[in-house]
Amino acid sequence: MSEALALLSHEDPDAVLAWCGGRPVRAAVFLDDAQRLAQALPDGAHVLNACQDRYHVAVGFAAAVLRGKVTLLPSTRTADAVRQLREQLPDLFALVDGPSELDLPQLRYPEGRGTAAPRAQRPLCMPRIPADRVVAKVCTSGSTGAPLPHDKTWGSLVACIHAGRRRLGLPPGTTLVGTVPAQHMYGFESTLLMALHGGLALSAAHPFYPADIVDELARVPAPRMLVSTPVHLRALLASGLDIPPLALVLCATAPLAAELACEVEARTGAPLVEIYGSTETGQIATRRTSQGEAFTLLDGVALVPQAQGLALASGGHLAAPTPVHDLIESLGDGRFRLLGRGADMVNVAGKRSSLAHLNHQLCAIPGVVDGAFFAPERGAGEVVGRLMAFVVAPGLGAPELRRLLRERIDPAFLPRPLVLLRELPRNATGKLPRAELAALAARHGESAEACDDER
Repeated sequence: MSEALALLSHEDPDAVLAWCGGRPVRAAVFLDDAQRLAQALPDGAHVLNACQDRYHVAVGFAAAVLRGKVTLLPSTRTADAVRQLREQLPDLFALVDGPSELDLPQLRYPEGRGTAAPRAQRPLCMPRIPADRVVAKVCTSGSTGAPLPHDKTWGSLVACIHAGRRRLGLPPGTTLVGTVPAQHMYGFESTLLMALHGGLALSAAHPFYPADIVDELARVPAPRMLVSTPVHLRALLASGLDIPPLALVLCATAPLAAELACEVEARTGAPLVEIYGSTETGQIATRRTSQGEAFTLLDGVALVPQAQGLALASGGHLAAPTPVHDLIESLGDGRFRLLGRGADMVNVAGKRSSLAHLNHQLCAIPGVVDGAFFAPERGAGEVVGRLMAFVVAPGLGAPELRRLLRERIDPAFLPRPLVLLRELPRNATGKLPRAELAALAARHGESAEACDDER
């Protein structure tokens, strides 16, 4: 028989589990909300949690767990993606907390939740969940191809959170403010599950713009942890706004430049920890990026080298050895250096580089706000793949960008075309799905001899 694990790590019914609009929500109230919603859920075994409010997402997830349902956390909710999910899972329904165009049966999140007075006079009657129960299907981001679902058991999620919590060493009661959605694996772990099983409190808000991030940080009590991405952090620093004191900054979803990490620490006075992981593995390693490029694996996790520089992650919270789709250099003692994604490597005229390296060099040019290289699929008979680049650089023209880029990278990798845009189609986590880049490439592919300008 499988071990049963508590739904929450909070033992005190009066412990603060969430902050909603500056108002504390106690563990007892959260549990009441989850149990009431659980009784209202339809009979379908699969629920797509499409709530926007992070507290609603957390209550909806807990309610589904209590009813034995599987929560779907897709990376995209386009009409086509939802249609495919419904074909695979005919009983799928959506939990929403606002207007929604999802072509699914829908349940509206009940109003007035999180407002009841905590019943602190009696201990919590904590539900316990079988560790081997599948409670979520989390989809990959699609940054390197089609999104794929991955089953997550309650035991593996809880073990992952405990390992991450030990590594971060945050004091109990720390408030988590996230710029990433709770439906993405990083946000799911580091804002939602970290609150449920880390003894911390989540902020219900989902701030995106710098002013909103600063306002929400000021609204919740210290100590605070900001859970963010390189894109959001870069914009926050560029805003020049005063950032409330932080205990820690957590960063993931894209490679983080050491220069940006140092600047974040200088501006906030807080250490910045970068997480390494994936939808398939969950978080498996961390590093203090300002102090070195080596990652350190979480307790119990190991990387087993495979062919061509790839590896299998095993141990710790992982139920089975899981491929890591990055090129890894082992440094011993649970440390490794990340060399780039296996699918990220490009070979032009016999020379090899990685898209991550090229993107870093492009974005390091003064005046470049954002940018990304793209390697289109090779056509029939095409010997050398032609690289493209999409750049946001107000005030810079394509010839100047090419000259500056030539100083940083081998001429073999200079993009043709180099397309100037007002913004790049990044998703809510700051990633650029390959499908979006492919659409840009298809749109601008015929102008290979010229530099388009859509600013």
